[in-house]
Amino acid sequence: MKLVKHLANLGYGSRKEVAWMFREGRVTDAAGEVLYADDPLEHDNVRVDGEPLDPPAGLVLMLHKPAGYTCSTKDKGRIVYDLLPPRFRLRDPVLSTVGRLDRDTTGLLLLTDDGGLLHRIVSPKSKLAKVYEATLAQDLRGDEAALFASGTLMLESETTPLLPAGFEALGPRRARLVLHEGRYHQVRRMFAATGNHVEALHRPQVGGLALDDLPEGRWRALDAADLDRLFVMETETA
Repeated sequence: MKLVKHLANLGYGSRKEVAWMFREGRVTDAAGEVLYADDPLEHDNVRVDGEPLDPPAGLVLMLHKPAGYTCSTKDKGRIVYDLLPPRFRLRDPVLSTVGRLDRDTTGLLLLTDDGGLLHRIVSPKSKLAKVYEATLAQDLRGDEAALFASGTLMLESETTPLLPAGFEALGPRRARLVLHEGRYHQVRRMFAATGNHVEALHRPQVGGLALDDLPEGRWRALDAADLDRLFVMETETA
């Protein structure tokens, strides 16, 4: 692949716009020597305006999603892509969210341009553990652990019972759940089935990958070790 096309695929601009960047001398190597559009592609050696290139295709990000943002590219309000460098929305292949967190849910959100990896994570066959912490409007009844672990709970308008889910009470109105599937608004609907209402919902962990100290609204690229941790099937909270 030519260098000019590579930069365009990373979202730095259209091929015409990137070509102008070369003419203006904005694309250099690590030593500051000007590069040209037909120079050999050495991703790690290329600089744009003195800065290293964004990660190449195969990018996986972990974002600490705040409340008030939607996992969409078309919503008129705030979207998770507003928290990323603007050019990330222009990448080819497209950088997509891996599943969704609703507008009011905070926590760990993955994004990737690797379609195979995305499918592997969201596939029902993976049963990848997802940890949620819920703050409730009313006190827990006391039977939630048994109900959620039963494998018989049926959500309204559905015909298949939920898979068994882990449950831990964190307080009279706080609980941690471990799910191995991802149905629409699942945690909120599970508590609704008990007559309760989720006031706040946070996802600190997916598989063996946790937010740790990543601040809200910030992101980081994942490496191979992170992905190895992601595909741990059981978490300490399961």
